[in-house]
Amino acid sequence: MIFPGFDAPGRFWRGNLHGHSNLSDGSLTPEEVCRRYAAEGYDFTCVTDHFIGIYKYPITDTTPFRRNDFTTILGAEIHSGAMQNGELWHILAVGLPADFTPPNAPAFVPVEGMESAADLARRARDAGAFIAIAHPQWSGLTLDDARSIDAAHAVEIYNHGCGNCVARGDGTAIADLLLSEGRELTLIATDDSHFTEPDHFGGWVMVKAAENTPDALLDALKAGQFYSSQGPEIHRAELTATGVEVECSAAARVIVQGAGSASVAVHGESLTRATVPLARFENSNWLRVTVMDRAGKCAWTNPVSVRA
Repeated sequence: MIFPGFDAPGRFWRGNLHGHSNLSDGSLTPEEVCRRYAAEGYDFTCVTDHFIGIYKYPITDTTPFRRNDFTTILGAEIHSGAMQNGELWHILAVGLPADFTPPNAPAFVPVEGMESAADLARRARDAGAFIAIAHPQWSGLTLDDARSIDAAHAVEIYNHGCGNCVARGDGTAIADLLLSEGRELTLIATDDSHFTEPDHFGGWVMVKAAENTPDALLDALKAGQFYSSQGPEIHRAELTATGVEVECSAAARVIVQGAGSASVAVHGESLTRATVPLARFENSNWLRVTVMDRAGKCAWTNPVSVRA
């Protein structure tokens, strides 16, 4: 079994799915945000300004900044309802249509009678968006909180702004617990860039698609045809009868993770191929791969479902 994306037609396109401009709490114009991502070698970006009343519910129009070698997807970070800690929900909606009806979310605090986060996420998914649970560690998300967002396609496994600036960028615990309960989810790495601090160019997705167009990229995201990275490249990942075979850029370790404590690592110097045995995964209903380089930067496959 080939892991999602690696046998899909086309090529990999590098993109950021979470970032902000000065139409919400970012420091740069949408045009400058797009220019910088293009200049850094990205193939696409999605400016996801905060879809909230104090910013007049923006769905930032980045279509004027598309070029032959760079495109954009419309989107927003949407908010409504309270998490168990009493704070407002943050949900990523990539591919949100420009005419999406706002919730009653006047500011970054919950108000009585507002739409639940679960209902808002379902509305956004029904409207065509790719939905991700944003920065679960930074948000203080509980497992019960995460369970409630049944429309989510993905969880942010890494949020660079939260990780690099406040040391709360990890999403692995929430993602792995949901996977172990049987949820079908993918894993995205993002910047959450504001360009007010070093929160940019640190986490991205590599999407496999036939062309670098918004529709093709969005379809591939929904189909799970991508992996995520802070730097390392994954060229192939395949589940065989005896192990997980991985081809990648030079790495210090290749790790396979599953349910509970199930995990096995192969360590080496400048690893570009590794086979990880399956002996510890007989009770796991899913597997995923993490590739880590000598600097500690990671790349992550999406999970595959297996019969435990």
